[in-house]
This record gives sequence, C-alpha cells and structure tokens, in this order.
Amino acid sequence: MITSPNADNNESAPRSPADFLELGNVEPHRPLLTQPPDSQLLYKIMKAGDLIRSVEQDYLHFQRLDSYKDFPTADVMDGEQPTRDRALNGGITFERAPEFSAANYYDNCRGRTYASSFSTENSPIIWDRYGTGDPVGKVGVVFQFGKLRAVLNEAIGNEPGRAALMVGSARCAQIFAINYGMINYVEHAAIQANAERLVNPIIYSYLKDRASYAEENEFRITLSTLGVGNFALTDRTIINFPPSMRMSFDFKRALGDGTIVRLLCENEDVIRHLEREFVRSRIRLQL
Repeated sequence: MITSPNADNNESAPRSPADFLELGNVEPHRPLLTQPPDSQLLYKIMKAGDLIRSVEQDYLHFQRLDSYKDFPTADVMDGEQPTRDRALNGGITFERAPEFSAANYYDNCRGRTYASSFSTENSPIIWDRYGTGDPVGKVGVVFQFGKLRAVLNEAIGNEPGRAALMVGSARCAQIFAINYGMINYVEHAAIQANAERLVNPIIYSYLKDRASYAEENEFRITLSTLGVGNFALTDRTIINFPPSMRMSFDFKRALGDGTIVRLLCENEDVIRHLEREFVRSRIRLQL
C-alpha cells in the first residue's frame, strides 16, 4: 500500500484520461536501468527517530524528486532535464495540445516520481551527508537488494486490486510503477541525452551530476506514474502529489528474514536508545 496524505475522500476509484494504459506496474523499465546483483548490500543512513517511526508505522519513505531542498547537500536538480535536453524538449509540442511541450511532460513526470535512496558502499560521505539533525544520532540500515526487491515487488503486484493507493481515507487503484537502478553520474551541464530521440522519463530520474555526487554510489528505488493529464477521485477531486509518500514495509519482518542484514549505529547512545524503543515492538537489535 502506498499512502498519500493530500486528500480525505471516501470514493474508491481514480479517474484519469489515461485509464486505458496499464498502471501500477512492476519494473517496466528494468532494461533501461543498471542493477547490481541480488547479493548486493545497500546502505541507507537514517535519523534514529525516523527509523523508529518507520518501524512502528511499517513504512519505507519516498521523496518526490523535485522536493529535495531540506538539507545542505540536497540535489535540487534531482530528476531534472539537463539544460541541453530542456532546450530541445521545449520546442517539441503535441499535435492536439500545441501549448504542451515535451519539456512540460518531463516536468510533470518529475513531479510525480518518488525515490528512496541507498548506497552500494558504506562510505564516510554518506554518513556525513545524510541522517543529520537528530538529537540522538544516525543509524545505517543494511538491506540485501534481492530480498528487498522481492518484498516490494510483491507489495506492488501486477494483479488488479492487489495493491492500493491511499489518498487520505480514500482507497484507490494503484497507479505507480516501481523500478530499481544505479544512478548514472554525468556532467549535467554538458550531457544531451535526447540527441537522437526523446528519452523515456525514467532516464532523467536516474541521472545526477558526477562532480557533486559520484562518491555517493547511489542506488535508488523509484515510484512513478504518467506525466499527462490529471488523476481524480470519483467525485472529480484532483489528486495532488505531495512532497513525500509512504510505501508499506514491515521492518519487523525484514529484520527477521534477512531483508535487513543489520543495523549500524553511529555511537553507543544510539544503540541504547534503539534498544529501549524497540522493546515496545518486540524487536531484538541485529548489530
């Protein structure tokens, strides 16, 4: 289940001008992305408080690509069209909507794409940049990629009605596709990805500037949907896409079945704090 907190409506089915397209798909863009082996360990640095909330409320946090602005090293260009691509995309319009350009389409896609980020290396730079601002400290959650992917793919599912999108209290059809891949580090100001043809918007979701971010060795999971038209509830309330979303994820189960391999605590204070908090959830720390 994916939760969006932007509306409170009891109607159940979303309406969209693209209802005829298959939505809620599992890894539709896998051939376009680079993935590590299933045995790869993934490192996610979190505030201790964020981890505790995630465990207690059973969710994995996803951030909208155009909303990374709340910490000093945030990539405000995350998912953005490179400058040279935007120049070309802006001049390409749709026959039946000449006021709507390819650049507008990619912007919409970016505003409807969410990421949960990890690293393939337990490096000093990810400990320095992420999980900051918690009065207790930081925790490194170590996942095994293959098991994590299996759990999330099962949650999303391809079967109609298997997964749901919650918009406030409204249960809607699941409209997001899930994908996994390594970030492709490029010279963002110099690259032109659309030199031969317009690219699939998922390509932009996995591009970052080499000079600023290559040392992070980022792997990410994305949830994305169509960049045309609007999605609405049956009462015609337009669904807005909030800055962040939650995907159901059972941390307690993951700690027991090896999806989460171990937790890395910044210091002894963090260890003692987690031990106290996890007693309530009957979790034994794996350090």
